Amino acid sequence: MSEPRYEQVRPVTPLASVVLAANPSPMTLEGTNTWLLRAPGASDVIVVDPGPDDAAHLTAVRDGAGTVAAILLTHGHPDHSDGARRLHEMTGAPVRALDPAHRLGDEGLSEGDVVAAAGVEVRVWATPGHSSDSLSFLLDARDGAEAAVLTGDTILGRGTTVVAYPDGNLGEYLASLRRLQELGPATVLTGHGPELPRAGDAAAMYLAHRAQRLNQVRAALDELGPRATARQIVELVYADVDQAVWWAAELSVSAQLAYLRGE
Repeated sequence: MSEPRYEQVRPVTPLASVVLAANPSPMTLEGTNTWLLRAPGASDVIVVDPGPDDAAHLTAVRDGAGTVAAILLTHGHPDHSDGARRLHEMTGAPVRALDPAHRLGDEGLSEGDVVAAAGVEVRVWATPGHSSDSLSFLLDARDGAEAAVLTGDTILGRGTTVVAYPDGNLGEYLASLRRLQELGPATVLTGHGPELPRAGDAAAMYLAHRAQRLNQVRAALDELGPRATARQIVELVYADVDQAVWWAAELSVSAQLAYLRGE
């Protein structure tokens, strides 16, 4: 894997470029992907997920974007949204999100909305599960550009994501993955890690992984007893995972337990 190129605009598709924030961690992988959406020749840009409140990153985003028509949030977790207010102040662009707490301006975002600017149309899908306010943004195939979907943390470019219980919900997450699976060959523009070539394949892999983990949690409950804690299950099921992210695994296991006990 090549060294990350931070705070530089990297074209990915004819309609999407990415600026990688220098906030690497076990949870953010190389860092947060801030996406710039625009058609060739357009004079303005839609920014998706400004990332951390970091001056160098936000300056790189502003300089790469030029005129910012709108700032969209896939969800409100800090590594995606903390820079939104400063970028709004730098550009005057409204911040649109599902959660009113993260909006700056008169408009939010919800299922079925279409954001038309910068020569593109962005369709909004509600894809809860990782968090209750998670959205995905669809770019339909047009003018030689293949279809693409921006997934935030619902699908990552490497590894799998956390279901951030209790705000995150596993049943909703599985339904969101099944919906994204319907996009077939669409390119996945992820919130962290590299882009992926096929949404259908990525979602199918995530669904298989979740089914495997659920079976492992069922087996752990058989071994440890029905009153086993999430931590006890993590120590058994996630023994192959870096202990630095066990706290996140506990959230996912809590979501799995809630899901299983609701079956």
